[in-house]
Amino acid sequence: MDLMSNLALGFSTAMSLQNLGLAFIGCLVGTLIGILPGVGPIATITMLLPITFGIDPVGALIMLAGIYYGAQYGGSTSAILVNIPGEAGSVVTALDGHAMAKKGRAGAALGISAIGSFIAGCIATVVIAALAVPLTDLALRFGPTDYFALMVMGLVFAVVLAHGSVLKAVAMILLGILLSTIGSDLETGQARMTFGSLHLADGIDFAVLAMGIFGFAEVLRNLEGGEQRDVIRGTMGPLLPTREEMRRSIAPILRGTGLGSVLGMLPGNGAVLAPFASYTLEKKLAKRPQDFGKGAIEAVAGPESANNAGAQTSFIPLLTLGIPPNAVMAIMVGAMMIQGIVPGPQVMTESPALFWGMIASMWIGNLMLLVINLPLVGMWVRLLKVPYRLLFPAILIFSCIGIYSIDNNPMDVVFTGGFAIAGYLLIKMGFEPAPLLLGFVLGHLIEENLRRAMLLSRGELSTFAENPLSLILLMISVGLLLLSALPTLRAKREEVFVED
Repeated sequence: MDLMSNLALGFSTAMSLQNLGLAFIGCLVGTLIGILPGVGPIATITMLLPITFGIDPVGALIMLAGIYYGAQYGGSTSAILVNIPGEAGSVVTALDGHAMAKKGRAGAALGISAIGSFIAGCIATVVIAALAVPLTDLALRFGPTDYFALMVMGLVFAVVLAHGSVLKAVAMILLGILLSTIGSDLETGQARMTFGSLHLADGIDFAVLAMGIFGFAEVLRNLEGGEQRDVIRGTMGPLLPTREEMRRSIAPILRGTGLGSVLGMLPGNGAVLAPFASYTLEKKLAKRPQDFGKGAIEAVAGPESANNAGAQTSFIPLLTLGIPPNAVMAIMVGAMMIQGIVPGPQVMTESPALFWGMIASMWIGNLMLLVINLPLVGMWVRLLKVPYRLLFPAILIFSCIGIYSIDNNPMDVVFTGGFAIAGYLLIKMGFEPAPLLLGFVLGHLIEENLRRAMLLSRGELSTFAENPLSLILLMISVGLLLLSALPTLRAKREEVFVED
């Protein structure tokens, strides 16, 4: 009964005219940036953070959430029509989706992608609603030692699931934690690593770091590439799959939804693994695995469902524990803090309208995305032809205005440019920037809970071993790090994002 009353509160909040409008804007913008290669949800959400200052917290978070899961829908469109994944999770969709498009079945590929994503999104939202209360009740019993151990485990997951070298992922997390300590000490107010600069007295602004490392750096990286786009110019065929194609797609959609729902909850961006895991599973279960890569509709239905389910269940650790499982959720934490909301289990008790309003908005958003994606395919195809020479300068100008408007401080724009160059160089050297942002966001919380634990135990590190939950979490973290160092697992990590 409590769940029904909570959902009633959520729908009454999400169905207000303003929140419906913001959900629609978020879904529309998310679809747009998912379709346009080279932008991505991380860069877009960081660019739009300044806009959220003038919006109430519930509407702002509903809009930003819509951008995130809207990008999952949009990414499949560019993957199918242009063979360029607009978003990381759409890499697998491009394999068979574009092959279907070349055979004149682009409409069916887009249709099953939208239908699978809609079903997966609705089921994943039910999972979020069902798990929200028990996980929040559990989190409210956590002490400082438990929270510290949980955050350490989250960062370790980020290392294990990051693409590339384990050492590079660890280095990025440590750099992020180091950057989070710049500014005034939490307890004493003493300046730390400011080098006498008043601009660093309050620390590095989250929006400045995120915009530079992801937004500007992504534009710089994309300027290297050419504008060759294999846009499908022939017939697209009917938008709805045939009855036989639908029959073959139902089981992959349900399996993909299950995989995505579980992997999305893992800290360290497990949601990115969901479409790859779904593709591998469907290929093993298929009666004709040789058709995969040549236009098998199951290879579009399963991964797309897993992608959308994973994107939505990644909100579970954010909403219940206050721990972001990936870089986009880290930006959501930043958005919540900008709005004066402390992420964590207390959000449900202190701001129930915000908590349940966001969950209810996901149902509404998924319905909106179904309407946005299928009827407007022709418009999205035309947008895919926008030249980068017009797109990227507009993004940079808009972003600079947004960064300046936060504090009306020109130095923020300068710092953003510096982080952009640093982010670009890190990408070129094979360092993944997402763990850095996770380390930066969790750095404050890790330091705060470590200090509390030390104060309560009078400086005894044994307090982490005496508490059963923190001991188990820390042992899992150590075990994962040791496993990730094994040569066989290292090889698997390198191959997990590659499909033959």
